[in-house]
Amino acid sequence: MTPASTGASTTVGAAARVPAPSPASDSRMVPGGPGYRRMSLALFLAGVATFALLYSTQALLPLISGDFGVAASEASWTVAAATGGLALFVLPMSALSERYGRRTVMNGSLAVAVTVGLLVPFAPSLGVLVVLRALQGAALAGLPASAQAYLAEEVSPRALVTAIGLFVAGNSVGGMSGRVITGWVAQEWGWRAAVGVVGVIAVACAVAFRLLLPAPRHFTPGSLRPRVLARTVRDHLANPLLRRLYAIGALFMTVFGGVYTVIGYRLTGAPFSLPQGIVGSIFLVYLVGTVSASTAGRLVGRLGRRGALYLAGGTTAAGLLLSLIGSLPLVLLGLVLITAGFFAGHAVASSAVSKTATHGRAQASALYQSAYYIGSSVGSTVGALAFHSGGWAGTVGVGLLAVLGVVAITLLGTRAARVAARREPVPAH
Repeated sequence: MTPASTGASTTVGAAARVPAPSPASDSRMVPGGPGYRRMSLALFLAGVATFALLYSTQALLPLISGDFGVAASEASWTVAAATGGLALFVLPMSALSERYGRRTVMNGSLAVAVTVGLLVPFAPSLGVLVVLRALQGAALAGLPASAQAYLAEEVSPRALVTAIGLFVAGNSVGGMSGRVITGWVAQEWGWRAAVGVVGVIAVACAVAFRLLLPAPRHFTPGSLRPRVLARTVRDHLANPLLRRLYAIGALFMTVFGGVYTVIGYRLTGAPFSLPQGIVGSIFLVYLVGTVSASTAGRLVGRLGRRGALYLAGGTTAAGLLLSLIGSLPLVLLGLVLITAGFFAGHAVASSAVSKTATHGRAQASALYQSAYYIGSSVGSTVGALAFHSGGWAGTVGVGLLAVLGVVAITLLGTRAARVAARREPVPAH
């Protein structure tokens, strides 16, 4: 696609230019080729472990509130601390991956995260639980940016959106299975047993990931010098397209973080009064996200990047409005639309970051992930506060404002593409 069709600027500098094909690109993995299936399964399992651990307490917040005698806004810190820790450490961890390798950093991150995950059930107080969750999020920071950089280096460019979509699909499966399992386990044995089960599942995923992921063939070690890192970050932040993609990722995650942090309180309270196991099963709607993320490549092929983002934002907004109706089936349908729109938008934006950055890919992805998880922390905290003051309508209002932000930024991209197209010289005949 041309810059005009995707919203990319043609004047953003070297970071946005696509390099000419090289002989190395011919040996990158492609669907059906050697190593592609192992790579896909390994990163799918890494995505499962990442989201299962990162959001292991989200579906359990009403039980955590009851156990420690705290309000929703205080319990929500067990989610915000984990996503905040990831947001703060994703850039330093990406720098380590540039020096020591993507696979090394991803394996180390998973090892530390699952170890902390096995300690979480024994937290004696909310404060200790929040600290452990922050440490867990910081450890997981080595996964998302390194995974996207690994894919950008090892997978053929024409298969990149699909490969990243599968990784994001693993995120959705991890988020879904973690919440469903914790819901039913917690109903019988409490929230501590539930997060313990998630920890054991994550251990199995980490071991399988270590065994399955093919060794990198196109990685070139970079520098750990702060000046080099700062220059790379500055280059990425100077790219208007990357800045827009970072903001879009943050805003989509603000919606998602707010909705899924608060939904348990809404469904366990009047008028629905659902048991914890049923509330956990509500997260089966994540399967919709698995489908929408894995088909993001085809969506971009048909509508273009900006068209896909408009559709994702509109779907999310429709789901938010539908969820306001006091009917359980309509609330569930609203969650389906919110989930489909979010995962499609996230897959489109994150893959666009990987395709746009031609150097310092780990840092480019890290900046996206940092913005993305800052959005999650903001969404979970602000969404809980809005629910405390205005009920579910307050949380929906926060989400709609974030969706409006996505649409406004995408419109800016449309305008930038048109201006860039007018500046292109007319070819001589």
